[in-house]
Amino acid sequence: MYRFSNTVIGFLNLFTLLASIPIIGAGLWMAKSSTTCESFLQTPLLILGFVILIISLAGFIGACFNVVWALWVYLLVMMLIIAALMGLTIFGFAVTSQGGGHEIAGRVYREYRLEDYSPWLRNKVKDPQYWNTIRSCLLNSKTCGKIALWTPLDYLNNDMTPVQSGCCKPPTSCNYEMMTMVAQNPDCYRWNNAPTVLCYECDSCKAGVLESVRRDWHKLSVLNIVMLLLLIGIYSIGCCAFQNTKRAETDYPYGQNRMSKVRPRWDYYWWRWWHDKKEQLY
Repeated sequence: MYRFSNTVIGFLNLFTLLASIPIIGAGLWMAKSSTTCESFLQTPLLILGFVILIISLAGFIGACFNVVWALWVYLLVMMLIIAALMGLTIFGFAVTSQGGGHEIAGRVYREYRLEDYSPWLRNKVKDPQYWNTIRSCLLNSKTCGKIALWTPLDYLNNDMTPVQSGCCKPPTSCNYEMMTMVAQNPDCYRWNNAPTVLCYECDSCKAGVLESVRRDWHKLSVLNIVMLLLLIGIYSIGCCAFQNTKRAETDYPYGQNRMSKVRPRWDYYWWRWWHDKKEQLY
């Protein structure tokens, strides 16, 4: 008898199998793209797409065709995915719990400081090779070009993204109008008006990038929680389907196509006694 849990897990895995195709396609397209920013997502997209494809195919075959080993593999990998997703979510909240920026008097935008963020994130952007890749991405994105024609009044009334605040202008506290003996923020000396320089080597730029990562990671963590609950539900249904495939199609509650034991009829013992007596007499 075909069971309801098998049907549900079959349809769910067919849906996720089809959903993995555009994910893999996007990853392959990014692999051929020359845009630096997209290369960051290329490997995770490909890994995610192929894992979903393989595990969904195993779950679909196991549930629809009663293949026990395929469902066993499906449940094992699903358990690993749930554990990895749970670890990623906890790690994401841990490393993005700090930061948020500082309000500037008379300004709508905020400014960001590198020391406000977790050591793990700071170490990532301090790596020259990693930062050069991000810097190239920022140059190609034309983020600073969007505010290049702003007037001083625009800086007073308009908001900025964290990257624009940190990378496209010097810190607000910088004073360039007169010689001053007061120590200034080191980023004030890193600033340059050249469009390819600006404040891309400033700590404030790195902090702005980390703030964008922090915000995106919080959104991703919320999505991870939703996906985690969904995967746990699918995993529970998969366990039911796995038990169903181990049972007999004839609906016997134990074993494969058989019952574990059968109780003799009431006249069995009488017949057995009579049979033994006859053998003794003859």
